[in-house]
Amino acid sequence: MNQSRREFLKNVGIGLAAATLPIACYTKKTETVEKPNILFVMADDMGPEWVSCYGAEEIITPNIDKLATEGMRFTNAYSMPKCTPTRASLLTGQYPWRTGWINHWDVPRWGAGCHFDWKHYTSFGKVMQSTGYTTAVAGKWQVNDFRVQPDALTNHGFDDWCMWTGYETGNKPSAERYWDPYLFTRDGSKTYPGQFGPDVFTDFLINFMSENRDKPMMIYYPMVDPHGPLVNTPNSPEAESNKEKFKGMAQHVDHQLGRLVKSIDDLGLRKKTVIIFTTDNGTARNMKTTMNGRKVRGGKGELGENGMHVPFVASCPTRIPKGTVTDALTDFTDMLPTFAEFGGASLPEGETIDGHSIARLLTGKAEDSDREWIMAMGGGVAKLTDQGVIPQKDYADRVIRDKQYKMWVSEGSGVKLFDLTADPGETTNLIDSSLPAIIAARKKFETAIVGFPDKDARPKYEPTPAQTWDLQVGDKYK
Repeated sequence: MNQSRREFLKNVGIGLAAATLPIACYTKKTETVEKPNILFVMADDMGPEWVSCYGAEEIITPNIDKLATEGMRFTNAYSMPKCTPTRASLLTGQYPWRTGWINHWDVPRWGAGCHFDWKHYTSFGKVMQSTGYTTAVAGKWQVNDFRVQPDALTNHGFDDWCMWTGYETGNKPSAERYWDPYLFTRDGSKTYPGQFGPDVFTDFLINFMSENRDKPMMIYYPMVDPHGPLVNTPNSPEAESNKEKFKGMAQHVDHQLGRLVKSIDDLGLRKKTVIIFTTDNGTARNMKTTMNGRKVRGGKGELGENGMHVPFVASCPTRIPKGTVTDALTDFTDMLPTFAEFGGASLPEGETIDGHSIARLLTGKAEDSDREWIMAMGGGVAKLTDQGVIPQKDYADRVIRDKQYKMWVSEGSGVKLFDLTADPGETTNLIDSSLPAIIAARKKFETAIVGFPDKDARPKYEPTPAQTWDLQVGDKYK
């Protein structure tokens, strides 16, 4: 999009832009509702090509598949393409260009005073606590350093936790998230000899549900697996190659989900528990498999569909229609308002929430989501400057798509446009096509782009004490 066209759209297209931009500043209290439990499970680095109900051909994931059969499976769900922007968007309901959390920043490892600051950002934990939920988180956090912020999870709205700390520079045991994991609980941080981290997290959550079964519960499980380093799990001790180990770890993700669902059944909570399974981004780029008859390479960190098109399955026998497959659009900014609507919570006053609740869609009261488009952005590592941690670029590359078409955006202009129905591998750029359908899609996306700021935000934080940091430790700790 050239400068004159961009200015034209800014002058005459704001009405349409407002119609397609996310809703802002929710303050209305939703009606009194029976509060369901919510269990949100998010695997780490696992695209839909490793989930059999999405067409994976080299793996069987019976528990995820069963959840889909009993509930609703989405075919058009977006995370962000990298860990940090996904987690910030999920917690806040805001896009990375608004929060400044655009690139990866591993706080325990790199420090430099940067952290996810509860004084500047809300979280769905706080929102759900405000309406009477007891909250828990287990798994991977990585946006605070618990050595200098031991109360971080309390301040972010969680009543209890069992977390892998993330690699803490200078603390070698903290690198371990799988065998002999180094974990942070209310009792502090320590190594758990002979134990397998994912099983410890799942045991913790099962115990939490048992102890709090008479209260509405909001449970967030950002898993550590199947992210590298690739290891043998208790269920795949004979795996030798990297691919065999990854497959075993992905199957262990499915196994953990099955354990949680069974525990919910055993506690008599299944009919009033909304269970959502998804992943934080695509699979690591060195992992290849076959899905629906075509070879698929992992796309973590990239803006191709393999980077952030994720599996998304939701189930609750009394609320979510059984055996539903939907092409409705949703991305991770939708989760905070969705949780809030399920729990009858007010959204943070004075905050702009970019997401749209999909609660009505999930419960069968709406046939589609409210979205005209979804968006993803973010990859690589942020920059450390004398002004603190800032994004790599003033305007990060991003993608915006509807159910059929997808535009790649660079420096405020659309540079590629693909028909994902005809060209799922994004091989034929249609940006200059004169076909009426392509022109209409391009105009819709260009109008939406006008609503983005010309410069992305920077992370907001009051610096923690300076720490040593190391960009050379290696990708295994990201």
